[in-house]
Amino acid sequence: MARLTAPEVLVQESLSSPAKKPAAREFSFLLLAAVAAMLVHGYHPYVEDAEIYVPGIKRLLHPSLYPHNSQFFTSHAGMTLFPRLIADSVRLTHLPFGWALFCWQFFSIFLLLLGCWRLAGLCFPSERARWGAVALVGSLLTIPVAGTALYIMDQYVTPRALSTPAIVFLIVNSVERKFLRAGLWAVLIALIHPLMAVFGIIFCGVVMVRESNVCPLLSRAAAACLLLPMGLFPRVTDAYTISLNRHSYFFVTRWEWYEWVGIFAPLAILWWFQQIARSRGWRTLGILCQALIAFQLFFLIVSLVLCLPVLANFSELQTMRSLHLLYVLLFVFAGGLLAEFALKKSVLRWCALFIPLCAGMLYAQLQLFPGSAHIEWPGANSRNAWVNAFLWIRNNTPNDAYFVLDPRYMKAPEEDVQGFRAIAERSSLADEVKDSGAVSMFPAMAGTWQGQVQALQGWRNFQAADFERLRQQFGVDWVLLDQQSTNAYRRLDCPYDRDNLRVCRIP
Repeated sequence: MARLTAPEVLVQESLSSPAKKPAAREFSFLLLAAVAAMLVHGYHPYVEDAEIYVPGIKRLLHPSLYPHNSQFFTSHAGMTLFPRLIADSVRLTHLPFGWALFCWQFFSIFLLLLGCWRLAGLCFPSERARWGAVALVGSLLTIPVAGTALYIMDQYVTPRALSTPAIVFLIVNSVERKFLRAGLWAVLIALIHPLMAVFGIIFCGVVMVRESNVCPLLSRAAAACLLLPMGLFPRVTDAYTISLNRHSYFFVTRWEWYEWVGIFAPLAILWWFQQIARSRGWRTLGILCQALIAFQLFFLIVSLVLCLPVLANFSELQTMRSLHLLYVLLFVFAGGLLAEFALKKSVLRWCALFIPLCAGMLYAQLQLFPGSAHIEWPGANSRNAWVNAFLWIRNNTPNDAYFVLDPRYMKAPEEDVQGFRAIAERSSLADEVKDSGAVSMFPAMAGTWQGQVQALQGWRNFQAADFERLRQQFGVDWVLLDQQSTNAYRRLDCPYDRDNLRVCRIP
């Protein structure tokens, strides 16, 4: 029997042996890496899409909340196991809600870093390559993913925070040929985030087909996951078109030139990584790089086709969000190669790379949320005037209070995209910023959203009579006004007047 060379032995071990599981020492380092990642990237539990997901969780815990206009978040909640999972964890542990969210965020980061550590172990022979992968991914959690309006990991808990590490473990088990475990991961991802499940399953199908020709049916079944919902999309209405046009990132043809660089530069880098893997005999790394290139080119073609006007109702598939998976794996590979060939065992080199990188990411996050603490600890006093107003509303108005706000309140200076429903726990009329995103995914709500937003046109010039009209038309009985709003508050009863924000009753 011919003797295997060293590279061949490494290849054979990486393809036939399961990824090494972390011992106590590695486990401790991964926990420290997760802590460091959260310190760098911050924590803001109620910003951005948390305005959609958190109310769904809170309503499961307290059904009396949000008696009005709840369709703008229950539509999402009904499509995923995520709200039920978080709500059940609160009931089971008896943790305060804020601390439960905090723990889930930390757990998601830790799980992602653990998955990257295991995946790097299948791609590289050295221990330092694994830590290079973990360090680079942990340093870049909030880097924008081209023009998709996504980060690798948001600063708050979402279904994607749980589906991302699950996809990494799906890939690990697929490479290890532990198909039962891989199937269980696929089911879990589909229950938490159906769209991301499609990307993960299709990528694993491409990997299997590339590695051998015994699994063509897997690839075809994975592609069918994308085509199956095509017949379920409703007809495009004028109201829905208005909502879509507020989200240019749905259409790759509307991306800026630098966002297109974010598509093709990673593909070029992956091709380079593939050449390195071939020269070193790292077969798993080479296969994954090849599969990623084919995977992303496929979704780029699909995305270009879906930009045709006749296919506008399919744009909510957001097929370019396949880049999210590509970026995660790209940084795993890049971190491993950096550690293997550049950083090596030099502590000085590791510090020279990661200290400035983390400092830059930290600075970017501080600029992104200037009115809020970098880490919004559960139960801590907030310095954000809007958050304080929302908290007063939660503590001093009835559960069935129905609010109206500036439809663009999330864009107010130093509001920091904090969600009213998520914090105040009260119903509100639709807004232009976040609720339009919900409409883009659920076109049936487009007419309701358009009618409410149109009723708020000219907000800056509203008088007391306009608020009375809103009460008669929609039933709203409270209003939150900021310093740039109308002076109509002079004719309203405003029990809260602080930091240029007023909470007033509508007569």
